[in-house]
Amino acid sequence: MNQEPAIEDLLRELAPQVLGVVTRRFGDFAAAEDAVQEALLAAALHWPRDGLPDSPRGWLIQTATRRQTDQFRSEQARRRREQAAALQEPPAANVTEHDDTLILLFLCCHPALTAASAIALTLRAVGGLTTAEIANAFLVPEATMAQRISRAKQRIKNSGVPFRRPAADDEWEQRRRSVLHVLYLIFNEGYASSVGRELHRVELSGEAIRLARMVHRMLPEDGEVAGLLALMLLTDARRPARTTSDGELIPLAEQDRARWDQRLIAEGVALIPAGMTAGAVGEYQLQAAIAALHDQAARVEDTDWPQILALYGLLERMTGNPMVALNRAIAAAMANGPAAGLTLLEALDEPLAGHYRLDAVRAHLFEMAGDTRAAVAHYRAAASRTTSVPEQHYLTIQAARLSAPAQRPGGPPGQPSA
Repeated sequence: MNQEPAIEDLLRELAPQVLGVVTRRFGDFAAAEDAVQEALLAAALHWPRDGLPDSPRGWLIQTATRRQTDQFRSEQARRRREQAAALQEPPAANVTEHDDTLILLFLCCHPALTAASAIALTLRAVGGLTTAEIANAFLVPEATMAQRISRAKQRIKNSGVPFRRPAADDEWEQRRRSVLHVLYLIFNEGYASSVGRELHRVELSGEAIRLARMVHRMLPEDGEVAGLLALMLLTDARRPARTTSDGELIPLAEQDRARWDQRLIAEGVALIPAGMTAGAVGEYQLQAAIAALHDQAARVEDTDWPQILALYGLLERMTGNPMVALNRAIAAAMANGPAAGLTLLEALDEPLAGHYRLDAVRAHLFEMAGDTRAAVAHYRAAASRTTSVPEQHYLTIQAARLSAPAQRPGGPPGQPSA
């Protein structure tokens, strides 16, 4: 039996744990990653032939430690550092039991890094994706992504950030928020790619869900972690119905709900009560509650828009995010008529100036109100501004449909939780 896929999955799971141990021991993130990559390569070459060792994790830690120790010994200028690392080396029995993955994730998502750098470093160090895979996902040259990752590691090294669990409550909260935000951005880019010909980048959304599950296992009492995981699951459940066989976008109102993944919906809904009772309600919990209301409606006509509108009101007051306000305008239009939504959009002309989604939503609401000419103008404006090919196609088709004699109701590609 060919066990290579199983070995590949095991190495991907163990990689961040091993990197955490080696980084903690030697204190050099960049050098530790190089050593771990060499250990993973050695395992990929030897394990399929020789069989799995009794302790795969311990084997990788020992091999990576040996690689880094050899590197230190080859550099005379770092002899003192080698001796210090040797003195700090924990007993072998404890090394294989301690899991530093969460600390590693905190390090990769440090607030000192830009969002783009934190995303790249997280996918590389914790997710186990190669630089080429990350570059391909974000449609940039591999050399560009390699430089981004290298700069992120250098910035962490220069900042003197210790490899440890944050001791102070305020530091813990700041790092926790950064981790959740980075995972949220990775998922969103995978679920609705901002550039290119594909609407979905499943490798990104799937990796975000995997990492969110991992964080949830480590912090099971954290309501916002549960909320973020629930939001991802409830949103990803609709992915099979979001496109036609040709890859064209299908808005939420027109999706075949029989194609939604009921297993993911059930798992996501089950996470929400635990999250809501685990202290103060956060933004990801509120977004998950909104997603659940969409997913639990058997038909689009059954959607509880007044409740969704109320939740968006809470979320807007909590975050002040103009994109939340945009979704609230849609909910207001669905609950109280298009005029209510169009009125709320007026306040977003400055904060969302030039954003295609503002034009797309305005087009849909003008269409609901029967103002075809204004709807066509805004659909065209939105199509000219988006960098997503599937969304551009959809918006162009909507403008052409309204310009033709036969008209069919549509919906904005950015309809809440679509």
